Amino acid sequence: MSLWTEERVKKLRELWGKGNTASQIAEIIGGISRNAVIGKAHRLNLSAKIKTRTATNNQNFENSLEEKNSKFKKGRRSKFKSLIIDKDFEPENPKQLEELDENSCKWPIGHPDENSFYFCGRSSLKDFSYCKLHLLYAYQPKGKKEDIIEKEEVPEFIEKKIKSA
Repeated sequence: MSLWTEERVKKLRELWGKGNTASQIAEIIGGISRNAVIGKAHRLNLSAKIKTRTATNNQNFENSLEEKNSKFKKGRRSKFKSLIIDKDFEPENPKQLEELDENSCKWPIGHPDENSFYFCGRSSLKDFSYCKLHLLYAYQPKGKKEDIIEKEEVPEFIEKKIKSA
């Protein structure tokens, strides 16, 4: 005897179309598990529900997500602009690994195999591991991929700061 009779399949299609969950359908039909309902719905190609309870709220959710993302992007972009405008970088404070603390810039200078290897040591910005100067190198603002500076092209003000440090 088959678990799925014509009557049960008809009831499954009807309840699935109304947006009931697999657990609710299993309870209403009786004698079958939630997984059996999911499996049969999949075999009947009912996987994409016609209307769910949250479908009406999805549009509001997507709109609120877009608003939050646009606010975040503006904030991130303005942070980078303020770093670029503020060209006053403190002098480098070379530190070894053991001397680093949570407020030190952890940008490596040189190669770890060399004796002259050290870390920048300037004051790092809040919530970042790097100072203002190295933050500009480490993080590229979103949407600026076409403006990426090649290694040979270093902005003049950064080049001066590197030489003076």
